[in-house]
Amino acid sequence: MKKEAEALMNSTKKSSDKTLLVVTGPTGVGKTSLSIALAGHLQTDIVSADARQFYRELKIGTAAPTPDELSSIKHHFVGHLSVYDYYNVSIYEEQALALLGKLFQKHNVVVLTGGSGLYIDAVCRGFDELPSVDTEIREQVDQVYREGGLEALRLWLKSVDPEFYLQVDLANPNRMKRAIEVFLTTGKKFSEMRTRKANPRPFRVKTVVADRPRQELFERINRRVDQMVADGLIEEALRFFRLRHLNALNTVGYKELFDWLAGNCSLAQAIEKIKTNTRRYAKRQITWFKRYEETNWVHPDDLEGILKGLDK
Repeated sequence: MKKEAEALMNSTKKSSDKTLLVVTGPTGVGKTSLSIALAGHLQTDIVSADARQFYRELKIGTAAPTPDELSSIKHHFVGHLSVYDYYNVSIYEEQALALLGKLFQKHNVVVLTGGSGLYIDAVCRGFDELPSVDTEIREQVDQVYREGGLEALRLWLKSVDPEFYLQVDLANPNRMKRAIEVFLTTGKKFSEMRTRKANPRPFRVKTVVADRPRQELFERINRRVDQMVADGLIEEALRFFRLRHLNALNTVGYKELFDWLAGNCSLAQAIEKIKTNTRRYAKRQITWFKRYEETNWVHPDDLEGILKGLDK
């Protein structure tokens, strides 16, 4: 796959001829509708960089594009996996670059959208090769997680790599475990081992971050959670409760309802936790996106202004 990606990317024109338009922003800000509007104007495809929306079985809790939205613009990497599939950011990088090589043969601009900063970075910058981890170290980290849960991983990660702690999704145990494993294996921080200098890509990258006033964003998040519940989020969680151990299900919106189903809280408390944890996740995303250079922060409703900014 890696050789195929490199060959396809090399077959495209020079970087000045092709542009990857990255449309990102915090959860609930309105990236989906903005990306569809931009892709429609540019007459191009959308490539998803939203790791939650990769899984075909998960519809409501991931805020996946609706069938109408998917039919209006060609989307890639939405629902292309099963919750049972093994997947990671390195696989995504190879697959996304291979796909872009094909898309750039037809389009001068392709839209990459999503809120998963790690996956956006993989496409736009790439990562250094990370070391393989000894099984004993992996078991050591797994045991800490089994006995202490997410909080134990968070405290451990914060102590060994406070920089990555501020960037990572603290509800994702696998990403935290990986960073800890890398530190135990090499003695170096995961944040330091990731690529600082962007790997060359045969396309330009233009990035817009959809942004709203904080209170407006939080109100949208709260309303969206209520709408998810009305659309059947509880029933979706019930269907997947027996699979709650899978990494794809260990995410905001599901884990809180699994906690309720396990008898650890009331349904009202679980729904309120979803809202709280989603708002916290949005804050971490904003912190991540502030690292990006040469980025336009835009209101997602200002389509005309965004299109004018792309011409600069």
